[in-house]
Amino acid sequence: MKDCPLCQLELIKQQQLVIRNEHCIFLQTPQEVLIGSGLIVPIQHRETVFDLTEEEWSSTFSLLHKVKAHLDEKHQPQGYNIGWNCHSVGGQHIMHAHLHVIPRFSDEPYAGKGIRHWLKSSANKRNIQTP
Repeated sequence: MKDCPLCQLELIKQQQLVIRNEHCIFLQTPQEVLIGSGLIVPIQHRETVFDLTEEEWSSTFSLLHKVKAHLDEKHQPQGYNIGWNCHSVGGQHIMHAHLHVIPRFSDEPYAGKGIRHWLKSSANKRNIQTP
């Protein structure tokens, strides 16, 4: 995919390939807020996590453990958020499957708030008309 920044790594400035295995790579770009965060990405273009092959899924799992060891050594986080966004309504902005790996630290203002914190707030309640 010529315009996919996860297929064509040079399209995102300062993006670095940190760790790889047979089917996946771990990418990072310098972050001011989410220090140490990055993406595990299948090497082959797959639109969402639902499109991964069994080998890619297994490789993602294997690479996640290597990434955690790397981030534990480099940043010593006290927790992690790990997640996939699927399709635009689900928050996916790059249509190439990618697993967010986000180290979390006890001194963050949002420490203790998980990925569902904002989703389950009353501000996110759907306006459904019941018959």
